[in-house]
Amino acid sequence: MRAAVIESVGKAVLTTVPDPTPGPREVVVKVAACGLCGTDLHIMQGEFAPTLPIVPGHEFAGEVVAVGGGVTELAAGDRVAVDPSLYCHECRYCRVGHNNMCERWAAIGVTVAGGAAEYAVAPVANCVKLPEHVDVQDAALIEPLSCAVRGYDVLAARMGANVLVYGSGTMGLMMLELAKRTGAARVDVVDINAGRLATAKELGCTAAAAAADELDRPQGWDVVIDATGNAKAIQDGLGRVAKAGTFLQFGVSDYATKVTIEPYRIYNQEITITGSMAVLHSYERAADLFATGIIDPKVFISDRLPLDSYPDALERFAAGVGRKIVVVP
Repeated sequence: MRAAVIESVGKAVLTTVPDPTPGPREVVVKVAACGLCGTDLHIMQGEFAPTLPIVPGHEFAGEVVAVGGGVTELAAGDRVAVDPSLYCHECRYCRVGHNNMCERWAAIGVTVAGGAAEYAVAPVANCVKLPEHVDVQDAALIEPLSCAVRGYDVLAARMGANVLVYGSGTMGLMMLELAKRTGAARVDVVDINAGRLATAKELGCTAAAAAADELDRPQGWDVVIDATGNAKAIQDGLGRVAKAGTFLQFGVSDYATKVTIEPYRIYNQEITITGSMAVLHSYERAADLFATGIIDPKVFISDRLPLDSYPDALERFAAGVGRKIVVVP
């Protein structure tokens, strides 16, 4: 089959790899669409995958074409979205319910072959069957939405909160949409990318600006969310948190990214700084939310490119072009 392969640091190619075969409790999925995200760029930088080469792609959905001998829950022809998370279910963190902190953490498309290919294999437990009205290509958005749902689990957002989101790419826009539906009094968005900021306005943010200084709120925001991973944005955001407020590190930074904090202010103003990592008991809820139309795929997916264009798609994503870019085998 054809697949995108990140061969080495900085090098992605299209090539032919063996067709996958399912284990006893696995299925083979004919990939309908696979989304790109910041994690794929980190893999290209050699940060996430312990070894290269690897077939990337952890945001995907498609049609089941083969099932293992022990699979009874799904059959060929079923349309599914795939949670890429692979946990050991044995370590301390898995046993206490923090599976995303698994000591043997792995993920489809990050540590094992993923969905940037014609076919991908997944455990049956990771597959969520899609209702008929959901377009299987659009369902590649469920995985990033599940990360956003996890972010709001961490926030435990309260009614009437004033929210500031840094970044209006896919993840920032998803956080905007969830904030609107979790009782936020206002949701402001900051981004230096004018095109993406226009989408935040289209989706109904309260205010949008290239910098937080342009927003007249000297008392700060109850909730500040960084969806960029950018050091300057994070540093600025930490200073925008209101008393008794919360800063959520949601964007993925480079390992070397550093910012400074003010311990006395954190103590004196009872500021919470927290993070949200990937998916945790949120994928099926995200699939249910997606089926209700909580996000509009026509707005969120800006580019649908053929699988052969995967290297170009990565370059476009890295350059900040568009919103969610998906490849279609």
